Amino acid sequence: MVETTNIEINTCYVKVPNNDLEIDAYLAQPAKKGSFGAVIVFPEIFGVNSNIRDITELIAEQGYVTIAPALYQRLAPGFEVEYSQEDAGFSPEAYQLGLQYYQQVKYQEILSDIQAAIAYLKTLPNVKDNTIGAIGFCFGGHVAYMAATLPDIKATASFYGGGITTASYGENTPTINRTSEIKGTIYAFFGTRDVLISQEENEQIEAELKKHNINHRVFRYDAGHGFFHGFFKDQYPFITQNPSYNPEAAPDAWKHVMELFKNNL
Repeated sequence: MVETTNIEINTCYVKVPNNDLEIDAYLAQPAKKGSFGAVIVFPEIFGVNSNIRDITELIAEQGYVTIAPALYQRLAPGFEVEYSQEDAGFSPEAYQLGLQYYQQVKYQEILSDIQAAIAYLKTLPNVKDNTIGAIGFCFGGHVAYMAATLPDIKATASFYGGGITTASYGENTPTINRTSEIKGTIYAFFGTRDVLISQEENEQIEAELKKHNINHRVFRYDAGHGFFHGFFKDQYPFITQNPSYNPEAAPDAWKHVMELFKNNL
């Protein structure tokens, strides 16, 4: 069993301004007065769905102001799809639609949206100065790696980030080539049975982090892609119907995420 704090929280939907764009976001924060570290949650290709909202709330319950911004705001405002029991995952149609939007995003636009989320958090009176972190999954794991290159991000948890070594959403150089810009601490999580991210890729990421003396840890689990999906706060001891979920890997990874945030935010 993973130890949790589970403090009372408040949740709401907010708009994050970014020039003439307003980004939909889900905000969860401690209900009590105080000053807290902050965490940005970056979703998979399926939008800020119930799984991402649950993770956002779970992190807030540990004492952080937590926000999950929509990454497809320019392409498909309000887009989100849910896990389907009938399809034992996400329906083929939902997957293809999420993938279609994913293939259209642009690096500089996403980076701008990350910066907008950081700026929004800084306006909140209960966010401590200089204490913003990030976490992301799959597409969001790549985005979290991007966020880690920004000086405001002090701690990053990147879960099975796809394409870090090979792409950067329309830019000429892959995101891994920006590893030297990471100033904070980054933890990267991979499954050794991940059919979407090869062991060669995650070894390349680890080698690059070592090369540039980035404060980091890399965790590998006997699990497939998406092994954290379904880690719902109301399903202790972490039982889920999602076939990608791994009941051994996810709780251990969560323990390390909490360690990362506790030590750096």
